[in-house]
Amino acid sequence: MSWLIENVSIVPMTESDYCISKGYIVIEGDRIKAMGEGSAPPAVYDQILDGSHHLALPGFINAHTHAAMTLFRGYADDLPLMEWLEHKIWPLEARLTGEEVYWGTMLALVEMIKSGTTCFADMYFFMDEVARAVETAGMRAVLARGMIGVGPSSDLAITESRALASRWDGAADGRIKIILGPHAPYTCPPEYMHKVIAMAQNMGVGLHIHLAETAGEVADSQRIYGMTPVAHMQSLGLLDHPVIAAHCVHLNPQDIEILAQYNVGVVHNPESNMKLASGVAPVPKMIKAGIKVALGTDGASSNNNLDMLQELRTCALLHKVNTADPTVIPAYQALQMATTNGAMALGIDKQVGQIAAGKKADLILVKTNEAHFVPHHDLIANLVYSGQAADVNTVIIDGRIIMQDRILKTIDEKLVLEQAQRAAMELVAP
Repeated sequence: MSWLIENVSIVPMTESDYCISKGYIVIEGDRIKAMGEGSAPPAVYDQILDGSHHLALPGFINAHTHAAMTLFRGYADDLPLMEWLEHKIWPLEARLTGEEVYWGTMLALVEMIKSGTTCFADMYFFMDEVARAVETAGMRAVLARGMIGVGPSSDLAITESRALASRWDGAADGRIKIILGPHAPYTCPPEYMHKVIAMAQNMGVGLHIHLAETAGEVADSQRIYGMTPVAHMQSLGLLDHPVIAAHCVHLNPQDIEILAQYNVGVVHNPESNMKLASGVAPVPKMIKAGIKVALGTDGASSNNNLDMLQELRTCALLHKVNTADPTVIPAYQALQMATTNGAMALGIDKQVGQIAAGKKADLILVKTNEAHFVPHHDLIANLVYSGQAADVNTVIIDGRIIMQDRILKTIDEKLVLEQAQRAAMELVAP
């Protein structure tokens, strides 16, 4: 199938601050065939979309989340991280069933699609159900079964991770990628981490880990291992493999050098870090060191939403006030973090993250004729500083329209909301 989007403004994310005021995008099958300024060359198309009063850009990439934690939204707010985890979240997670994870994930996918996210990286449990939800919804995802090396389920996590890869890696027409998910240095002792690293080597896959999220984590690592969590992971050999490192809030200069040296995909989660008072990650310093920092929302239990447009705006504003420098994280750079940098962190930048010929057709159309979007002095700045999730009108993934005129094409939204509400209430029932 060949189709055309015409009369559309485009931010292709191929060069800094580049915006086409009126152009076209030709999609053939699951890929972008051509794009450019003005009108498309004459041809016969199976479908033509009028992009007037819309801005096209690559779909947002949520590089770190726990999708099914939508079920815990509003359940345990206003607590420190470890108290939140140990006394609220982990006890409830112990009661989770696969069905509940499925509906929690479907709820997350509704929210993500409707706010312009086309791909996400997820670490959780019952990941077969997460993959099934991704396949049904038409999303793109990098999935990891969370692996905790202390407690009775440590070996089961290894077995289930291997099985998940055999069943789902490359599934859903290649939209699903499976990696390994050691939860964090403080839940994966060295002997267990060595097993996970060996498994990654054997399977030829990357890893997704929480790293240096709190000051307490760093202090404990210094006390137990005599080094920071980043240096500890380097010493174990984890960083010799492709790594998605979520948070990286508490870093010293040597940590930043290590992350840059090993090309680690650092994922900044500003709203979760702010809400849990974990701290402010040194993102400007990481960027200066050459690290392509991506963005994630974390789970909806600590954010409390999965809106990447809101996340990238928070990122830009947070670092301006934190550094007392209004030039830090300008609009285009924030948008890079939510698109091209996310693709790089997930190791899928050859496929997605830009609107360019040969790339997968993962893109969104955002309305630009709402009051808060006018006047059009700078569409990129308007998007970052005043855009809203409700402005996302159309979502295309793998060349397929997943949402048009804000109507979901692959998901029964009403059913999902009902089932997620039921699952959440059953989960917290005495």
